[in-house]
Parts: sequence; structure tokens; C-alpha cells
Amino acid sequence: MKNHADLEVIKAHVSTHVLLPIGEYPNNEKFPVLVYKGPIFMHPDEDGQHIGHIFERNGWTGTWEGDIYDFDHYHASTHEVLGISRGVADVQFGGPEGVCVELSRGDVVVIPAGVSHRKIKSSDDFECVGAYPVNGAYSISKPGEHAMEEQLEKIAHVGRPTTDPVYGSEGGLLACWTF
Repeated sequence: MKNHADLEVIKAHVSTHVLLPIGEYPNNEKFPVLVYKGPIFMHPDEDGQHIGHIFERNGWTGTWEGDIYDFDHYHASTHEVLGISRGVADVQFGGPEGVCVELSRGDVVVIPAGVSHRKIKSSDDFECVGAYPVNGAYSISKPGEHAMEEQLEKIAHVGRPTTDPVYGSEGGLLACWTF
């Protein structure tokens, strides 16, 4: 394995999905979900640690490896990034009226604070790596669990991160998440 300071990433197509509040799903009017279709990471033999090192190098911390919950949930006080290290999964964003995206090895998705997400189905070997921007306060909520006005207020105070989890100081969310 290479020294994580030398890790390389290739440029990928970034698609955006704006998900407005609907019913008990606060979502995020200000920042769209970003899907980086890859493969993002250049070396086919790399694993989840490789992805975690790239996120950390770019200022996204609290990395973990595992699965995506199969129930709707969101993080009201931080954004989240997921990098797919193995397998394939269909992930629903924004609740039942939202968008379902197939994510596979090498893909990355940046989920803005408040955007509901859940795994619909996956291959048996599916695994991802997650992380959060520095100063993000991790919490997990389910739609309908808290007063919507309170959640929307909390989400509105989560600003744009200073770096993109994949590309660092240029590109990605810095180009797509404008004020």
C-alpha cells in the first residue's frame, strides 16, 4: 500500500440531486446530494483504508467502515460522505419521494445535513467508508422523531465545509455548494 500522503484520485463525473423538505423528511434546500461516479480511486486492489485516508487527508474525520442503515435516517448537525469500498447498493435519498442511486465500488456520495438516506438493497459483500467534516457534530434522527421546525433550524446552521472529501481544496462540493 502506498503512503497515504501519495494517494491519487481521478476526476469523476459529479451529479447533483436537490431534495426539498417533504412531509417528515427535512432534506436540504441549500445543498444538493453529490454523487461522484467512479471509479474514483485509481488502484483496483485498494480497500476501505485507502478511501478513509483520502477523506482524512482532505479534512473529513471520524472515519468508519461498515454498512448503510436500511431505515430512513438523517444527520441534522453535520454532512456525511460515504465511499463505496466493496460491492454495490441501491440507496434512497430524500425519503420515498426522493431519488434512488446505485452506488458501486469507487463511487462516493456527499450527503448534506438533513437529507434522509437508507439502503434499499445491496450485494452480500457491500461495504462503505463514512466520514464527517471537521467540527461536525454527529447525531442521527429518524423522520418524524423531532419537530420539523427545530430540525430545519438546526440544518440551516450547518455551513459549507472548507474542503471536499475527495478533491480537497478544489472541485467537488466547493464548486457545487455555493452560497
